[in-house]
Formats: sequence, structure tokens, C-alpha cells
Amino acid sequence: MTTFIEQATTAATAPEPGGGVERSRKPRRKPNRSFVHGLITNKKALVGMAVMLVFIALALLAPVLFPGDPSRITGMASLEPSPEHWLGTTAKGQDVLALTVHGSRSSLFVGLTVGFASTFIGILVGLASAYFGKFIDEALSLVTNVFLLLPGLPLLVILAAFLPPGLGTVILVLVVTGWAGSARVLRSQALSIRSKDFVAAAVVSGERAGRIMFREILPNMASIVMGTLLACVIYGIGAQAGLEFLGLGDVSTVSWGNNLFWAGNEGALLTGSWWVFVPSGVCIALVAFALALINYAVDEVTNPRLRKIKTPKTPATSKNPERSAAK
Repeated sequence: MTTFIEQATTAATAPEPGGGVERSRKPRRKPNRSFVHGLITNKKALVGMAVMLVFIALALLAPVLFPGDPSRITGMASLEPSPEHWLGTTAKGQDVLALTVHGSRSSLFVGLTVGFASTFIGILVGLASAYFGKFIDEALSLVTNVFLLLPGLPLLVILAAFLPPGLGTVILVLVVTGWAGSARVLRSQALSIRSKDFVAAAVVSGERAGRIMFREILPNMASIVMGTLLACVIYGIGAQAGLEFLGLGDVSTVSWGNNLFWAGNEGALLTGSWWVFVPSGVCIALVAFALALINYAVDEVTNPRLRKIKTPKTPATSKNPERSAAK
């Protein structure tokens, strides 16, 4: 009886003739995809990065594509788009395409600078507030709440009106009014990580506060820091365009906001010269759309609830067991 049981057990676990894989062996799990690989394979991220690369390339190649001063008069006033002037001319006779391409340099520079500066300040304030707590947390939270409660647009207008005009003033005004929101979001995330066991172990082991904040807590906030950075860049580009459209920027520089400002002052809307203001507005919308797509892709890659899991297709034989058994 024992011999019969042993033979049956051996036959059940033995590999089938012609098949090199045992039935009891489980399929290996595929390793988790990295963050970079997840972005590269995400369609939204690819579209957003492609649009941003086009604008960055145009900004870098603007002096080569349109050498000289883009504000110089190159044709008749208010010419419609033609082979000579692809986007027409302004009421002064300036080439709209040259103004749009050169305007990307200032707008992207201000947007990226404001985004990185606001996110950096938000990281410092958020991490310090969450890690030290007590009096430091109360003081930093009070300052953050004051900046959050102040109306954004009136504060922008007041600061821009009393400070000397220039890109430095625009960047300073936008950073001062834009860091509080990112600090509040990063503080809430850092507070949840601060209570984890690995942070407590680092504190007990005697590591310095700066090392714990930037080596233990900050790497676990990579996704939310990325999303905050992209949101701050969008805010910087849109707020700069709004300030310059109101005439509170440096009107001597060429940017998308100044292009809209001069189009309004020269009566482009009244005369129906749509080619003067549409290109700059479309460029602002496209850059914001591209950054939003990248932000959505970051959420999908880092958030398991938004991640799409592809189920492997079952072979045709498993769908019809009777037919496979007959074979």
C-alpha cells in the first residue's frame, strides 16, 4: 500500500513528457518598474515631454532662427499670414513669428525659475515644520497661513507696481506669492512620513536633523515634490503673462505676456487681427497642457490606485477545456 502511494505521488510531481517545466513551480513575478521607465512608457508623459522639448528647442534656437532684434520693423503694418510672414505682422510691422519664438525664452525662463525657487522654499519650510514641530512648526505655519490668506492678484499688482521693472522683479514677486501653497502640501506629506519607524530609528541612532530630512524623508516624497514643481512652473508662466498683460512687467522685453499686452494696446481685437494675439495665447496654453499631462503621468506611475495593470492573455486551449481534453 505504501509503495502504491509513493508511486502515485512521484507520478503527480514528475514533469510531463515533452514539457520541461514542472506543474508545481510558480511563475516568477516581474520586477517592479522604475519611476523613469514608468514615465517613458506612459503615453501622457511622452506627449507632454515631446511638447516641452519642442518649446525648449525653439527657445534655445531663437537667436539662430531669427537673428537680431525681434522687435524691429520688417514689413507693412497688420499684414495677414503669408509665405513671407508666416504669422503676419503687428500694427507696427513686426514679425509675429519672431516675437513668439523669442518670447518663449523669457516665459520659460521665468516659469522654470519661479517653479524651482518656490518648490525649494516649500521643501525647506515643509520639512523643517514637520520634523522639528512645536514652536518652529507653529511659527512657520503662521507665516504660511498669512501668505495663503493674502489675496494673490492684488498682492502681485502692489508688489509689481512699487518695485523697479525687470525680469528679476517679476521672479521675486511670483516666488514671494507662490511658495506658501507648496509648503503646506509638502508639510502635510512630511508629517505622515515623520511618524514612520525608519525615521524614529534614524533619530535614535543619532543622525543629524539635516541628514534625516534630506536623506530619509525627502526621497519618500519624490512624487509629490515632482507634482508641486510642475504646478509651480505652470503658475509662474501664467502669472507672468497676467502681470505683463496688465502692463506691470518690463514692456521692453519680448515675452508671451508682453506680446498680448501690445496686441491689446494696438487694438488687435478691435481690428480683427487674430494672428497677433492667438500665437502667444496658444503657446501658453500648450505649455500648461504639456506640464499638466506630465503631472497626471507622475500620479499614474506613483499611485498604485491609478496604475493600469495589464492582465496576461490566456491561451486559446484554456478557453475551451473540452476541446483541449479531446486532443
